[in-house]
Amino acid sequence: MKYDEDISNCLKVLKEGGIILYPTDTIWGLGCDATNPKAVERIFEIKKRKESKSLLVLVDSEAMLERYVRGIPPMASEIARLSDKPVTIIYPSCKNLAEGITAEDGSAGIRITTDSFCSLLIERFRKPVVSTSANTSGNPSPSHFGEISESIINSADYVVFHRREDRRKQTASPVIKVELNGEIKIIRK
Repeated sequence: MKYDEDISNCLKVLKEGGIILYPTDTIWGLGCDATNPKAVERIFEIKKRKESKSLLVLVDSEAMLERYVRGIPPMASEIARLSDKPVTIIYPSCKNLAEGITAEDGSAGIRITTDSFCSLLIERFRKPVVSTSANTSGNPSPSHFGEISESIINSADYVVFHRREDRRKQTASPVIKVELNGEIKIIRK
């Protein structure tokens, strides 16, 4: 299957409120429309995860980020720009995202993706996409497609073909919380 077919199939599923299983700029993830509450709820069910634990999302650009974050701390932009690998930043005040994406305090983890597949998908979808590890809660995150359980694969409405054969070990991104006052807290290294 060609890259463009994967993108088209993902777009169809996302627009219908479905779940995709896709490679990101870090590990394989379960994804959905980050603005669709029913789709987000379904991700929690698949992962058997408590809804009190928020999900992170991918955007394709700083312009898209600005549509979902109230006041981007200058330090956050600096961290993203200087990082030599993908980094997820927890922004203090987010908007226009489905319940379950933001934490109780209104913050949310968002990463500007640099992966060409994800960037094109999100650019064409014109909305952020959930990116949560392709595993059930409490189990290790898969480092490549071959480590994803059958139950997770079968739970997705569409499984991307791109990079399925890639067996390079990938790791989840670091997560850094940045407050408006510039205070930084490392959540995951």
